[in-house]
Amino acid sequence: MKAAVVTDFSAPLSVTDIPRPEPGPGEILVRIETSGLCHTDIHAARGDWPVKPTPPFVPGHEGIGIVEALGDGVTERSVGDRVSIAWLGSACGHCRYCISGWETLCENQTNSGYSVNGAWAEYAVARAAYAVRVPDAVSPLDAAPLTCAGVTTYKAVKVAGVRSTERVAVFGIGGLGHLALQYARIAGGFVTAVDIEDDKLDLARRLGADHVVNARRDDPVERIHSEVGGADVAVVLAASSQVFDQALRSLRRGGRLVCVALPADGTLNVPIFETVLGGLTIMGSIVGTRTDLAEVFDLHAAGRTEVVAQGRALDDVNGCIDEVLSGKVPARLVFEL
Repeated sequence: MKAAVVTDFSAPLSVTDIPRPEPGPGEILVRIETSGLCHTDIHAARGDWPVKPTPPFVPGHEGIGIVEALGDGVTERSVGDRVSIAWLGSACGHCRYCISGWETLCENQTNSGYSVNGAWAEYAVARAAYAVRVPDAVSPLDAAPLTCAGVTTYKAVKVAGVRSTERVAVFGIGGLGHLALQYARIAGGFVTAVDIEDDKLDLARRLGADHVVNARRDDPVERIHSEVGGADVAVVLAASSQVFDQALRSLRRGGRLVCVALPADGTLNVPIFETVLGGLTIMGSIVGTRTDLAEVFDLHAAGRTEVVAQGRALDDVNGCIDEVLSGKVPARLVFEL
């Protein structure tokens, strides 16, 4: 089968033929229809993070496809189901995190396209219990970005506890940010969109942003404080330590900073005096659970969200990575297999 393979962190991906995997006990074989390109895949392919994947491996954690075969003991899924292959490939199921609704914090989890082969291939295997069904009303093209970009930002808005009429600043309007602003609006928030590209800010306006700031031309901290009185919640989706600093300083008293992006050189200097006296909260939010993903799919099936995505061929994987790094991609690129 065709697959995009990381053979070396310093080399381009190789699009090549590798053996088709076979599902083991508790696993399913999925014929991939679509698979999104997430910035995390780029970090994985380059070995940017402290805990690195082991080459050779197949990236991809926004996989959508049809179940073609079942491993021994599988009862949760059936041949013909359309399912998603998300970042959370599996978890232990019995630790304090798994049994309390925080399976994404399990210390024995596997991650698709990182610790186990992912969905940038014609076929992939997945743990049946962790492959969430995709409703018929959600197209494979839309479902792919929702499987990571959607569930990640949905969870960020959820953990921030966004309430009606609160001011929410979304830093980085792209594959994640265009969905984050929609979830913040669904929660009742007034949204400020921050980016350095006018095209992305135009997209934010079209999707309902109440206020936009071009951070290339203007200081977002000054603009957010002077024009909307500061942010109650700031969600950081841009992989830049400078942006995290701007987001923290954009908060009004009692504000919450939600850290989502993972810059390779990431550090955040927290001013203790201002944080304590201002009653600020800083929280991390990593993807979402299977329940969160099912809710994301249900919202989209009901017509509450719009996915902005462009289809691409897997053969063009290296060019697509360059596109994403250029910052010019409107939202999400999705490989169509």
